[in-house]
Amino acid sequence: MNKELLIKAISRFTAGVLLVMGLLFIPAGTLNYPQAWLLTGILFVPMFIAGLVMMKKNPELLMKRLNVREEESEQREVILLSGIMFLAAFISAGLSFRFQWLMLPFAVSMTGTILFLASYALYAEVLRENTYLSRTVEVQENQKVIDTGLYGVVRHPMYMATVVLFLSMPLVLGSVISFMIMLFYIPIIVKRIRNEEQVLKNGLPGYAGYMEKVKYRLIPFLW
Repeated sequence: MNKELLIKAISRFTAGVLLVMGLLFIPAGTLNYPQAWLLTGILFVPMFIAGLVMMKKNPELLMKRLNVREEESEQREVILLSGIMFLAAFISAGLSFRFQWLMLPFAVSMTGTILFLASYALYAEVLRENTYLSRTVEVQENQKVIDTGLYGVVRHPMYMATVVLFLSMPLVLGSVISFMIMLFYIPIIVKRIRNEEQVLKNGLPGYAGYMEKVKYRLIPFLW
């Protein structure tokens, strides 16, 4: 087992848990925020399990997923905007719970949980289909175009999964204000996709033909 990779993965995971809990519970002013505990559980338990699986079966993929250093300046801007969005969405959810601003019924939180877990499963399937997936926009050595499975339906199934994943989070938290903030992820991901496709078209043999074959980027029959 790669000890350096293990330490890096555990450190990132622990930091993520502490960050999300801090952003939710501190603004809420209490630990008695059931929806926040629910989101923390469904977010990090599957993530922990997926990390263990990748550590054992595909450590190279795990290493790629841990890499967050973007070379593309446009993608660095996307990451910055996404970070600001998440900060605002989570803090506003905590404040909404504290002051009961436009809170949704717990039944909506359960519906959001179902959507979240379904999108997580879709995300896992995308990782299984494409071992070249990195968190950064780049063309990797010996990379090939994947055009089967979900990649035969839309060109960016991972982003399709993350849109549902991110929009379901504020539903789990029961916050209308947080949901409105998370809607900004749509133009952010559109910006990322346009830049990523240009990079892949210029640097990955066969990608231009793949774009002709699979017409839709994110949502079948729409875009």
